[in-house]
Amino acid sequence: MMPHPETRHEYALTRILPSWWHFAGHLFIIFVIAAVGLFNVVAPHGAAPHANAGLGLMLIAAAAAMIGLTSLRRRYTSWSLTSDRLIGRRGFIATHRREMELSDVRSIEVDRSVMQRMLGLGNVTIASAASADFVIRLHDIPDPERVAEILRQARLKRLA
Repeated sequence: MMPHPETRHEYALTRILPSWWHFAGHLFIIFVIAAVGLFNVVAPHGAAPHANAGLGLMLIAAAAAMIGLTSLRRRYTSWSLTSDRLIGRRGFIATHRREMELSDVRSIEVDRSVMQRMLGLGNVTIASAASADFVIRLHDIPDPERVAEILRQARLKRLA
C-alpha cells in the first residue's frame, strides 16, 4: 500500500477592499455635478434665467451613473488572502490578477500618512522574495496594521 500524499486545502482568510476615501476625489466631482444639476432643476426661472431643467436632469443622471461606476470600480478592486496566497484583482471588463505565494513573501510594509491615520486607513506593500521588483500594494485599506498581522500569521503558518 502506498501512503497518500498529504493533501492541503487552501481556504480564504479575508477579502480586502479599498476604502471609500480612496475615491474621495471622484465622489467630490460627482457631488458638484449633482448639485449643479439639482440647481438647474429646482431653481425658479426668474431667479436664475440660465437654469435649464433638461440639462439639470442630464447632469443628475450623469452623477448617478458616475456613482454606479465608482461603486463598481471599488467592488472590482480587491485583495484576497488565503492560507496559501495573496491575490490582487482589478478590473471589471479588462481584468488584471496578481498572485503571490505566502512562502515567497520577503517583507511587509505599512505606510500611513497623517490624513490616513486620522481616517484609520493605510497602505500595505508586500514584496516577494522571488523577484526584486514584484510587489503587491494595497492602497487606502481600513486597519492596515490588522491586515499586515493577518498576513504575517498566515505566512508563518504556511512556512511551518
